[in-house]
Amino acid sequence: MRIALVALALISAAGRVAAAHNDVMEGNPASPVRVLIYEDLQCSDCARFRIMLDQKILPKYGSKVAFIHRDFPLGKHDWARQAAIAARWVYEQDSERGIGMRREMLSEQDSISSQNLKQWLIDFAYRNHVDPKGIIASLSDQRLAALVDQDRQAAVARGVSQAPTAFVGGVAFAETIIYEDLARALDDALAK
Repeated sequence: MRIALVALALISAAGRVAAAHNDVMEGNPASPVRVLIYEDLQCSDCARFRIMLDQKILPKYGSKVAFIHRDFPLGKHDWARQAAIAARWVYEQDSERGIGMRREMLSEQDSISSQNLKQWLIDFAYRNHVDPKGIIASLSDQRLAALVDQDRQAAVARGVSQAPTAFVGGVAFAETIIYEDLARALDDALAK
């Protein structure tokens, strides 16, 4: 009986995305409509998707939808995992600064390298009144590294192989995401 109840709970939750307390989130956290976004801070497609989020999606849907960011650093990117760990730390200090850091990293990714990442983080810390020693120390924080790794493992388990991948109501939009397609899915989810 207990196994049947657990199975039933898993089946009924299949189309929904629950937010965990350690999730990076923007938009309306109380919304039943949730967009789950797997992203890599070193990915050019993710940078383009971030621009779409800021210019089109959040202005229209930000008050109605919760956008949950999950880390999916691709193996081919040499500084993406470290950046995700530091971004998690900043988000824990101040959620707005944490989202701002993700936005900045994505927009400046062409000028960031594994050789200058630490200096970029220190500069970000000073510009944004964040502890520069704390942001550097975060790079060796095993708890934060585990959160990033858990996001990646969960993505792989869901079949994610490209960044960005956004899920709306169980439907995946991957890599080159078209605004009209995503907006249609959001409108459909909000109408339910």
